[in-house]
Amino acid sequence: MSILQKIWQRSKRRATYLNGNARHALGIDTAFYNNARGNKIILYHNVCKTDPHKFNTLFITIEQFEEHLQFYKKNFNVVSLADYYAGNFSKNKYNICLTFDDGLANNYNYVLPLLNKYQVPATFFITGIRNTGSDILWNDFLSIAGKYGPEKLSYNNYICHKNRNNKYVTQTGQLLADILRETGFDEKAELMNYLEPMVDFKTNGQDDDYWLQTTSDQIRALASSPLVTIGAHGYYHNDLAGIPLADAFEEMQSCKTYLENITGKAVTSIAFPYGSYNADVLAAAKAAGYNQLLATDYLNPQDGTDQSMRERFTINPFISTANQMNAIIRGHYA
Repeated sequence: MSILQKIWQRSKRRATYLNGNARHALGIDTAFYNNARGNKIILYHNVCKTDPHKFNTLFITIEQFEEHLQFYKKNFNVVSLADYYAGNFSKNKYNICLTFDDGLANNYNYVLPLLNKYQVPATFFITGIRNTGSDILWNDFLSIAGKYGPEKLSYNNYICHKNRNNKYVTQTGQLLADILRETGFDEKAELMNYLEPMVDFKTNGQDDDYWLQTTSDQIRALASSPLVTIGAHGYYHNDLAGIPLADAFEEMQSCKTYLENITGKAVTSIAFPYGSYNADVLAAAKAAGYNQLLATDYLNPQDGTDQSMRERFTINPFISTANQMNAIIRGHYA
């Protein structure tokens, strides 16, 4: 794509979003919302007080999330994951189901109170990383290390430096995160142990919202809410399609056992980390006892015919609430 084409696309996108904001402010979109029909599962990750793009693009602010909830209550019908799979939809409104991935404590601290305030159901997909003695996911650690860590590092025969986005890359330009994603957890843990003395963010208290995982007590409290469903998100947050199948099966089984022991409830849904799966992973998930399998986008056309499979629509943290709601209904971003 040429520079002129990129500029044109950017300008077109900006004009579309400005028009969306104007239509919302003038009330022109009211009929569009009222007449919308259909259903979609929405994918969130994290909520924080301020500075949502400090380390990555997986956060929105508490204020923005509350705006979303207010809009959902007014215009949409929000259903639980169980009702979504059962097809218990309103015929008079657009139907959505809210989900959260990664299991950070900000979900308990900020999301749960707002769900209670607006009486909106949601599902939280949580890893088993706390059961390993760790309190952070490897990818969150690497994101934060990209901001606070050294400009250069030597790791397992890789000489890395930070790019302009504070991401570690090799001399050939490959992202260190992409390299690690193709490994098991041992190599990821080795990197965290290597970098931790250089990035002492765990003691500053200011960044807890961006990395701290839910404790077993918090998971139990989440599960006790009638508005909440707990699902699995892999034991280590590994790419399940990128590791040996036996390891992927063990991860899915171990995460299920961990969460069921905490909550005292059956855990039958799983969201694949990074949306990554293949036919073998799907079969292994079913063998592990899951009957609700959630991706981001279907990787194969036939996946949509599998009654256990559903895809999700990921929230865009860079656009207004009005444009986000328009995108949900239309099924795409500008």
